[in-house]
Amino acid sequence: MYEQLLKTIGNLGAPKILVVGDFMLDVYIYGDVARISPEAPVPVLRVTETEQRCGGAASVAADIAALGAEPICIGVVGDDEHGEMLGDILAAQGADTAGLRKVPGRPTITKQRLIGLAQHRHKQQMMRIDRDSAEPLSLELAEHILRRYRQCLSEAEIVCLQDYNKGMLAPLLCKQIIGLAREAGKKVLVDPMPGQDYTSYCGATMLTPNRHEAATATGTDIGSAAEAAEAAHHLRKDLGLDAVVITLDKEGAYLAAEDIGELVPARPRNVYDVTGAGDAVLATLAVSLAADSDYLTAVHLANIAGGIVVEKFGTATATVSEMVHEIAKQFGAANTKLRPRDSLLVEIKGQRQRGRTVVFTNGCFDVIHRGHIDYLQFCKTQGDVVVVAVNSDSSVRQLKGEGRPINNQYDRAAVLAGLETVDFVTIFEEPTPTKLIEQIHPDVLIKGGDWGGIEGVVGHEVVLAYGGKVMVAPLVKGKSSTATIERIRALRART
Repeated sequence: MYEQLLKTIGNLGAPKILVVGDFMLDVYIYGDVARISPEAPVPVLRVTETEQRCGGAASVAADIAALGAEPICIGVVGDDEHGEMLGDILAAQGADTAGLRKVPGRPTITKQRLIGLAQHRHKQQMMRIDRDSAEPLSLELAEHILRRYRQCLSEAEIVCLQDYNKGMLAPLLCKQIIGLAREAGKKVLVDPMPGQDYTSYCGATMLTPNRHEAATATGTDIGSAAEAAEAAHHLRKDLGLDAVVITLDKEGAYLAAEDIGELVPARPRNVYDVTGAGDAVLATLAVSLAADSDYLTAVHLANIAGGIVVEKFGTATATVSEMVHEIAKQFGAANTKLRPRDSLLVEIKGQRQRGRTVVFTNGCFDVIHRGHIDYLQFCKTQGDVVVVAVNSDSSVRQLKGEGRPINNQYDRAAVLAGLETVDFVTIFEEPTPTKLIEQIHPDVLIKGGDWGGIEGVVGHEVVLAYGGKVMVAPLVKGKSSTATIERIRALRART
């Protein structure tokens, strides 16, 4: 399973995924409580920060974008400030928001949370204030949504429906959306609303209720894997579904499909906040299945994504880098070298506390050759811990042009992690590693001699300013990824 998960997560690509449902804005108002109001026995929250995040179907879209796919959003928002905010956040994350219809007189669904600090340190939700409408869409608006859906369906790989029972996915529209997708040969994944009548979802590909939702829909208690299996197979048969995935909190998820009925266990975690976990599961299932994953592999990956999210505060996302790290942690090495940025920064802090010298270098490392090996050996002689930052696929394309990289970012990172001279590997999306250098604060910054003197090394000003060392490593003549690739292409052209 380890190899299968890594293979799938490394080849997700950038599919377009239609997200239809109830789009919401989550607003977090942070502050501290130092006293009780003299007017009434209530805490006084002194506001220090306000943050806006994606909620509902918008959270699914954000999760899809975090996995490198492109969400196409279809739904309604209010013609108000919150609707504008939500559209801007989604657009900044790479989502297509042209299908979000602004409706005058209908508020953008907003969940406003007041967050205090327990013991002045730990975030704790004090109250939630909801502003929404559950009125069904007008006939004219539903027809507009359906037209937009038809226009976008052909370019999408898969369809996600996120139903919070806020009037968007009324039974007739929901059935039409599923029917059109089936006619087009597209899979439809549904995260259902709580309720007893799921007939609106008949003919969908997969349903992803949580324990409580599945129990309500089937009229049974679900306290064990056997009861989850019974409920899942019941839903699958009655609704004509290909598969049902019932999420079971700390126990994992139960998958029922034509040729499989299996509990996929979850790793025990320190749960901070379950908000958005279901959204992450739906998004990960969609992106995985769009990459031709089988159901079991997709559920394993969705379990991992949901687990990552519940360890964060509020509606959050799980990135591919975080998932790669988690896969290696669960199924491979206990201490993987490949780290997402947050994990790497924590690790580097611990290394420094032990008095170790940190060496930093970066590059594309597309096709590893002898020059790379000698270069990294040189880096290892200059300190205790060698951190290699690898350009993401998109940044390599900007640097090298279309057709590069030859190997995707996860394969390149995995090869580097297999070298004894490399201690940690991370992937960066920015055009340059300057921000990462500022965060890591390396003792030694090294680049190859093809960059000229130290003045040509990106980030040299940052490192020299705090007294660090910048070095240019010697190169092995005639060795480069570009030269190797050109020789291979020339040989292929002659055959």
